[in-house]
Amino acid sequence: MTSLSPDEPNAAPAADTRRARIIERANVNNVPLNTILVTIFVIVAVFFASKLLYRLRDLILLLVVGGFIALILNPIVVRLQKWGIKRRGYAVLIVAFVAAITFCLLAFAFGYPLVNGLTHLANNLPTYVNNAEHGQGWIGHLISKYHVNQWVSANSAKLVTFANGLSKPALALGKGAISMLISLITLFAFVILLLLEGPKIRNIILISLSPERARRAQEFGALISRAAIGYVVGNLILSVSAGVVVYVTLTLTHVPFALLFSLWVVLVDFLPQVGGALAGIPVVLFAFVQSTSAGVITLIVFVVYTLLQNHALYPIVMSRAIKLNPLLVFLSILIGAELGSWVGGSFGGLVGVILAIPMAAGIHVIVTQWWESSRPASQRTPQKSD
Repeated sequence: MTSLSPDEPNAAPAADTRRARIIERANVNNVPLNTILVTIFVIVAVFFASKLLYRLRDLILLLVVGGFIALILNPIVVRLQKWGIKRRGYAVLIVAFVAAITFCLLAFAFGYPLVNGLTHLANNLPTYVNNAEHGQGWIGHLISKYHVNQWVSANSAKLVTFANGLSKPALALGKGAISMLISLITLFAFVILLLLEGPKIRNIILISLSPERARRAQEFGALISRAAIGYVVGNLILSVSAGVVVYVTLTLTHVPFALLFSLWVVLVDFLPQVGGALAGIPVVLFAFVQSTSAGVITLIVFVVYTLLQNHALYPIVMSRAIKLNPLLVFLSILIGAELGSWVGGSFGGLVGVILAIPMAAGIHVIVTQWWESSRPASQRTPQKSD
C-alpha cells in the first residue's frame, strides 16, 4: 500500500501541532470550527466598535457638523478660485478670515448689551436694595404688601445655605463655557482642514473606483451638494424674513434693541420648526418688560408668523429648494430630532434637527438615482443639464 505524498491535493495535513489536531478533530466531527471562530470574532469586533463609537459620540456629532459646514463653504472657495485666486489655500484662508470676523462681530453684538446691562444693574443695585427696604418703588411696594421682610428674617439660615450652594452651578457653568469654546476651536480647525484636503480625499476615493462608479459618485455628490446648498439658502430666506418682521414690529412698538433682537431671530430661526418659538420667547418677554401693549403685539405677531412659516412658507420653500415632498420634510425633522437626542442628548437633538433635511435630501437623491438606474434604458427619464 502506497502512501500519499505531501504534494498531492488529497493528502491530509500532518497533525503535528495542537492547532492542527483541533482542526482535524473538528473536521472529523463535522464541526464548522472556522465559521464559529469568525462569527465570534465579528460579534466581539462589532461590540467593541459600537462601544467606541458611543464613547466618541460627541466628537462624531461635532465632526458631522463640521462636514456639513465645509460642504456649504466649499462652493464659496471654488467661486473665489474662479474669480482669480488660483491657490485653494489662499481662498480657504479668505473664507476662514471672513467667518472668524463675522463670529467676533456677532459675539460683540450680543455680548456688549449683556455686559452693559449687567454693569448697569451692579451699579444701581444698592439703590434698588435701599428703596426696597424702605418700601419705595414697585419692588418695595411688593415687599411691603406680601411681608417679604418677615419671611426673609425667618428663613435667613436657609437662604445663606442656598447662596453658598450657588457656587457649584456657577463653577459648572464656567467649565461648560470653556468646554464650548474648545469645541468651537476644534470645529473651526476641522472645517479649515476639510476645506484644504477635501479635493485630495475626493480624488483618492474616485481613483479607487471604476470609471463608471466614479462618474456616478460624482453625480451623486453634485446632487447632494446642490440639495444642501438649496436647504441653506431656503432656510436663510425664511430666517431673514422672520428677522425683518420682528424688526418692524419692535420698531413700531418702540422696543429698544430692535436690530439686535431681529439678528437673534435670524440666527435662531435657522432651526427648522422649533427655531421660531425659541427665538420668540426672550423677545416677547423683553417686550413685556417695556410695556404690556408692546408685549401683546409682539406675542401676536410671533404666533401668527410662526404658524404661517411652519405650515405654509417652510414646506413650500423647502420643497422647491431641495425638491422634497413637504410631508417628508416634516417627518425627517421629527426622526432627526429623535435619533439625535437618543445618540447625543440635547446637543445631538439640535444637530439632528439641523441636519435632518439635508440628510433626507441626500437619501432621496441616492434612492431616486438608484431606482432610475434600475429601469431599462428605454424607460429612463433624461437628466436635465444645468
